[in-house]
Amino acid sequence: GTGRFTVNSMSLIEYFPRIAHCEHIIEPFHCTETSCDFDVYSTTKGGGKSGQAGALRLGIARALQNYNPSFRPRLKQFGLLTRDSRIVERKKPGLKKARKAKQWVKR
Repeated sequence: GTGRFTVNSMSLIEYFPRIAHCEHIIEPFHCTETSCDFDVYSTTKGGGKSGQAGALRLGIARALQNYNPSFRPRLKQFGLLTRDSRIVERKKPGLKKARKAKQWVKR
């Protein structure tokens, strides 16, 4: 590969204009020293840009691990194989949102 990134038919910088997101996505390549060895073609949907960047980073890390199992300890050391398990809390009956209640009135 040449190190080209394509996300939803756009280049990485076009789709993720924030530099922090781009660095976050490229991190698995830096930690395994395979920066220009692979081309990345991905499709993302749902969530926000930060969530998509995190999902793309995890996907790249898992793909590198499958490509060469000797990368696993290094990826694990940098915490790149851990999924972010936070999910949206469900709405409870009687409340407007998960925790937001109607404003309390004394009288």
